[in-house]
Amino acid sequence: MNVKEIVAAIHEKHPQIHSVFFVGCGASESDLYPAKYFLDKNATRIRASLHTANEFYYSTPKAVGPESIVVTCSLSGGTPETVRASQKAMEMGANVVSVTINADSDLAKASEYQIIHGFFESYGAKMEKMGNVMALACEILNTWEGYEDYDKMQAGFAAIYDLINESTRTLLPRAQAFGKEYKDTDMIYVMSSGATAMVAYSFSMFLMMEMQWIPSSSFNDGNFFHGPFELVEKDVPYLLLMNEGPTRAMDSRAMEFIQRFDGKLTVVDAKDFGLSGHIAKEVIEFFNPMLISGVIRMYAEQIAEQRNHPLTVRRYMWKIDY
Repeated sequence: MNVKEIVAAIHEKHPQIHSVFFVGCGASESDLYPAKYFLDKNATRIRASLHTANEFYYSTPKAVGPESIVVTCSLSGGTPETVRASQKAMEMGANVVSVTINADSDLAKASEYQIIHGFFESYGAKMEKMGNVMALACEILNTWEGYEDYDKMQAGFAAIYDLINESTRTLLPRAQAFGKEYKDTDMIYVMSSGATAMVAYSFSMFLMMEMQWIPSSSFNDGNFFHGPFELVEKDVPYLLLMNEGPTRAMDSRAMEFIQRFDGKLTVVDAKDFGLSGHIAKEVIEFFNPMLISGVIRMYAEQIAEQRNHPLTVRRYMWKIDY
């Protein structure tokens, strides 16, 4: 089923929906954040929240039930914590939508509705998980509250995947330069704002720490001047993910401070890829994380290439019981 069909089916059974819970682990949880951000920004009655799967299972919100939608996400569909959270949401009578690449997975079976997306076909396809969940959130908002920029969001969904693929076709030299510059780094700070805040978190936690064993930390630019800026010195490495839209001023302020004290700064700017030429200004902030996630995947691939450390290598994951 597509998102329109899923939302229509839920609406037919439950004319009232008061909450949407986004549930996942690791990078999948991060990919849910832009949709949560979208509902926070635009909904007046629907409550949205984001949960790591085990916490949702062990400390389940009381609002979970027939008047809630629970979106559970796992790329493979086999993440045990997320499967268990999805099963619990089903037991509590919630409308459960799973998001995965595998229609036969345990997660798909532990849900009433399934969104099956691509991943391996292209850089754009790798963003289908995030994009489909955002489209689901948009459909939920429009169905239960109405949304004046609905058509602009739909036009954005129609354009964003091609833009990601076009952007990555010309990005290799810049990504290679990043890989060479950072291949021997002892650590890296990653930062952003708005809907892209957890893209920075995901790059730091999973592409760097999990997949490259590089110590890393991330933070929202809104908190940069409330603690983290004390560590800015000459040649301290920062990766700044810069948005188009209302939170750009926060990114710019952080960038100027790091440059002022000669930090080692790499900026990945949505503006450089022409986002505003494809997405309406009223909704552009919600498409920053898709575009930036798509292009920085190449940065991670190139640092892996330079370090001779493939992104698939693990020390513990998939190798021992834990």
